[in-house]
Amino acid sequence: MTLNPRQAYGEELLALGEKNPNVVVLEADLGKSTMSILFGQQFPDRYFEMGIAEQNMLSTAAGLAASGKIAFCNTFSVFISGRAYDQTRQAIAIGGLNVKLCGSSAGLSDFGDGSTHQSVEDIALMTAIPGMTVLTPCDAYETKLAVRAAAEIPGPVFIRVVRNDLPALLPGDAVFCTKPRVLREGSDVLLLAHGAMTVKAVEAAKMLEVSNISAAVVNIGTMKPFPYKAVAEMASKFKAIITAEDHSCIGGLAAATAFALRQSATPMDYVAIEDSFGQSAKSLSDLMEHYKLTAENIAEKASDLLRRTVQ
Repeated sequence: MTLNPRQAYGEELLALGEKNPNVVVLEADLGKSTMSILFGQQFPDRYFEMGIAEQNMLSTAAGLAASGKIAFCNTFSVFISGRAYDQTRQAIAIGGLNVKLCGSSAGLSDFGDGSTHQSVEDIALMTAIPGMTVLTPCDAYETKLAVRAAAEIPGPVFIRVVRNDLPALLPGDAVFCTKPRVLREGSDVLLLAHGAMTVKAVEAAKMLEVSNISAAVVNIGTMKPFPYKAVAEMASKFKAIITAEDHSCIGGLAAATAFALRQSATPMDYVAIEDSFGQSAKSLSDLMEHYKLTAENIAEKASDLLRRTVQ
């Protein structure tokens, strides 16, 4: 079963608004894409359409948060993380204000609009801000968990949501947690992934099983605060680690894992976007193949690293 994280985000935002009258939502002219429109249709007096003016949106959200509101801001991830970075840092994060940023159509998922609309560095930008919590859900259900958690977490939160449908990975009774979530047990290689690449890691583990390689799959749904200690402890139980993400290799999961393993002897490699921007394509699958972000790429990296480790 596949579900759309954007739809899940909008539905959970609406549910949150029904429970908490202090929740307000701000949008930058993309409500039908981010699905914040669901909230706006039900609560028009708490929904602020700011137009294509992301800086003003976050400045306004800071004022609303300072007055006691929980402000959810929505637009494409590339715009909310980049275009309004100064307002996020200066007006929101320094004061620890209760503003939640939803970066929709993240990674390469907006395949048709090209590099200007694809966020390959958003996690790096947001995790670098002191006090910012960064959530990268792997499916629609974890997206709902992230929205609920964001409303309860004091201070700024960034939620990264992709545009495309994703298979359901978490069970319906799963609860939000900041620790690494084991989706598949294994003993040879550890596959760490977040967001849309988590399902690719699961597929890769199945491919590796055919070659008698036992691969564990672990979802990192919280990129900040990053579970450095937990990842390091996991590393000691495996022969190798592969990270997988639809983000630059700089400042994302690969970098954070390498930092966690700085005193570990366990070798690691990564599947990520090299130091480059995205580009337009006819389909998301074309882009994923071009940037080598497929289950086959993960399985190949794991096999090669294990082979070199044994030698």
